[in-house]
Amino acid sequence: MSAIDGILDTRPLRSHPAFRRIWVGTTAQSFGGQVAVVAVMYQVWELTQSAVWVGAIGVATAVPTIVFGLLGGVLADAMDRRRLVAVTSIGTAVAAVLLAVQAGLGAHSLPLVLVLVAAQTACGALGSSARRTFVARLLPPGQVPAGIALNHVSFQIAMLVGPAAAGLVLAHGGLTWAYAVDAAAITLALYGVARLPGMRPTGGTTVGLRASVDGWRFILRRPALSGSIATDLAATVLAMPIALLPVLNEERFGGDPQTLGLFLSAIAVGGITAGLTSGIVARIPRAGLVQLTAAGVWGVALAGFGLADTLLPTLACLTVAGAADTISVISRGSLVQLATPDRYLGRIVSVENVVGAGGPGIGNARAGAVADLTSAGFAAVTGGLACALVVAVLAATNPTLRRWRRPEAADEAPAVRADA
Repeated sequence: MSAIDGILDTRPLRSHPAFRRIWVGTTAQSFGGQVAVVAVMYQVWELTQSAVWVGAIGVATAVPTIVFGLLGGVLADAMDRRRLVAVTSIGTAVAAVLLAVQAGLGAHSLPLVLVLVAAQTACGALGSSARRTFVARLLPPGQVPAGIALNHVSFQIAMLVGPAAAGLVLAHGGLTWAYAVDAAAITLALYGVARLPGMRPTGGTTVGLRASVDGWRFILRRPALSGSIATDLAATVLAMPIALLPVLNEERFGGDPQTLGLFLSAIAVGGITAGLTSGIVARIPRAGLVQLTAAGVWGVALAGFGLADTLLPTLACLTVAGAADTISVISRGSLVQLATPDRYLGRIVSVENVVGAGGPGIGNARAGAVADLTSAGFAAVTGGLACALVVAVLAATNPTLRRWRRPEAADEAPAVRADA
């Protein structure tokens, strides 16, 4: 094993060409998506000069993510997952092209922009669960945590680099080119999907309400899965800090926009740093214990953020929180992928994805409401401590999650092969 594999485990990229192609494509698509997010916000602001309508973008993306994300989980357990991802990716690419066309033609239509954004989100959500099953299908069980970590690192880098690149593209090429970047990135991702063999689920289900309900029952009957999802909900709903950043920046640092940027960068730096050292974490077999510990550290760090009144301690707390969040995401993803039979995997990862998408929004709303009634510092401290307390209770009352161990398996071959 090379020295770098002890820090960031790159074996999935070096040993599995199919995973490498998917990873490159997904990285490109994440980057293009970040460019598109900035472009949509910029265009809606230019059209309306209204923060309310900019906020409406969240509705246009949240509703399709929840509705079509859950439906996509059922579809992923009922049909060829490669075909589902390919078809929905074509849909997202078409929506990106139409966004570029409307910008180039100067349509100046807010409803059109929001409808296209909602349509693109719906297509992406339909295929998201199937795409997330690729890691377990393409990699041996011993390398699944490394594959999840590599995906998370690429997403973190895209979040860090994408918005800055979007600013450059908008400044020099305009909206049309920004949307075109997104369309090109999706097309690149399609290449990796097209090269995959067929991926029908083992013991697939039929599409319908019963299949969806069966997925939820499966989660409730598995304490490791339900506890892992509950831990994520506690971390996001009780302690999400993003809504508090502008307020605390105004109260403690005079509202300096550079300081606000440092807050966000500190979280990203912590996340990327943890991701780059994920080879160490991914080899710890007790993923449930790792997730519980990381979620507790996240809560304590954010309580510290609420108490800090000078810049360096504030940034340190946010950096630790970002690192803990990444470790929690990697360990949770590993547990969900490896503790779920393939016939249920699409539905279970769809629930995980919906929780991951919806929890932060609820958490930010909670933080804003508490801050409005009391203060931003109080909201951060109480939210962080409440998170740590709930996680401690989950750890004490859910021994299955606490003791869950990654199955012993060889690293040479995937546990579930793709269709020949």
